[in-house]
Amino acid sequence: MYHLRTAVLACIFFFVTAAFAQDNQDSIAVVTKSWKKTKVKKGIVWKQGHFDNLFDSEQEINYVEIDLKKNLKKLYVTAEPSTLKPTSQLALEHQALVAVNGGFFDMKNGGATDFIQVDHKVINRTRKKTDRGNALFLLSGTEIKVKAATDTLYEAENYPNVMLSGPLLVVDGKPYPLTKNAFNDNRHPRTAIALTGDHKLLLFIVDGRNKLAHGMNLDELSNTLRWLGAKEAMNLDGGGSSTLYIKGATENGVVNYPSDNKLFDHEGERAVANIIYVR
Repeated sequence: MYHLRTAVLACIFFFVTAAFAQDNQDSIAVVTKSWKKTKVKKGIVWKQGHFDNLFDSEQEINYVEIDLKKNLKKLYVTAEPSTLKPTSQLALEHQALVAVNGGFFDMKNGGATDFIQVDHKVINRTRKKTDRGNALFLLSGTEIKVKAATDTLYEAENYPNVMLSGPLLVVDGKPYPLTKNAFNDNRHPRTAIALTGDHKLLLFIVDGRNKLAHGMNLDELSNTLRWLGAKEAMNLDGGGSSTLYIKGATENGVVNYPSDNKLFDHEGERAVANIIYVR
């Protein structure tokens, strides 16, 4: 019995030690990454990087770092109440410099499936409460927040722009507890937004569903964002919706590799209901 207990404890110690070592290796890979950096305009930088072995997988990451001290008043949200359009099209229609897809939507009937308000006007209300709709993106001309959503109190938030989505990923620089389910635990392309301690906004995309880009589960996404300095972060709609647009960067402005056409190119955009953008 003693030997069995000793063997079990040894196995537990081995796996915990191995997991810690892997986590440490991954964090170092992200923190020390030589990102390809492109200045979009003053206070806005696009960063791109490919990892051959992050979380024991290939990962393709694109994100835009926005200095809010210079660009907070240039951030906007737009939403279609009952139609769907590609992120790049919505970006063009609103003269966006940078744009990222937003929250979840009804693929058949259009419109967001979670509460969204633009310029004090409610565009869509939550159709069905879900575990993943637990985070708020709040935006005004003077303030920006990512925070937990409580029941329906988000409708009373005194902000002109309110987007409900999720799950919440990071709070006060720490991982927010995630429910164990397929949506959270499986790897997919992901879109996220994060606020850093030095007053920057990250518009973040990790590609997936390709041999060159495996995608992330939400624990991996949360860790990556924290390693990039996130103090608050939330997940947005991902999968085939994940799209990062930068005006003039490519033929159609899409800089990541949307997965809806199953090719590793910039043409696989999915039509969406709303975006967050910079003008």
